[in-house]
This record gives sequence, structure tokens and C-alpha cells, in this order.
Amino acid sequence: MAGSGSRIRIKDTQGVTQIEFIDRNILDEANIQAIGEEIGSIIDRSAKPQLLISFANVDHLSSAALGTLITVNTKIRNKGGRLCLANIDPQIYEVFVITRLNQLFDIKESTEEALKSFG
Repeated sequence: MAGSGSRIRIKDTQGVTQIEFIDRNILDEANIQAIGEEIGSIIDRSAKPQLLISFANVDHLSSAALGTLITVNTKIRNKGGRLCLANIDPQIYEVFVITRLNQLFDIKESTEEALKSFG
């Protein structure tokens, strides 16, 4: 197994932290925990976090990954920040609808649309 390499790519655009997943399948419990901790530290460093998480490369998501997203969303809201999700595959989006998480999260079709929504 590889060392402690990051499972996400991070870049800042106009005060919004953009996060993109490296893995196509976010299923492994250890990876999900590492991703959660990495995003958590980004939130902790910001007074009012503005996060955009892109699922452009993601084909599969486990229920544990959804749980981590809920935790991330709660942390951001507790700091008066905002989380936006984008580029979710239609099959994954269906899971958000079934679990009603589409009502909890601000979900946009594209990264561009999500970035504009922060303006």
C-alpha cells in the first residue's frame, strides 16, 4: 500500500476552496476517513469556509462517504460557511435523492455553476 498520499486535489478560486477526488471509487473506509480528516483540517483553518466539492471523477460512493459528507457539511455550517457539491454522476445523484440528501446539500450541475453561486 502506498504512503500517506492525499486522495484529493485542492485549489483556491476567488476565495472558494475547490476539492476534487483522485479516486473513481470512494468505497474504502480508510481512504474515506483520510479524506474526511483532510477536508476537516481545511475547514478548521478557515474562519468562514467556502468549499466546492467536485465529483467529476467519481463513479461510486459508499454510504460511509455520504456520512463523511454530512459531517463536513455540519462543520462548515457551524462556522457560518458554505458547501456546494458539483458534477455528480446521475447514478450517484439518485442515491442523494433516495436518501433525501439532495435536500440537505446545495448541488449544482457544474463547477462553473457552483462557483457562480458563491458570488
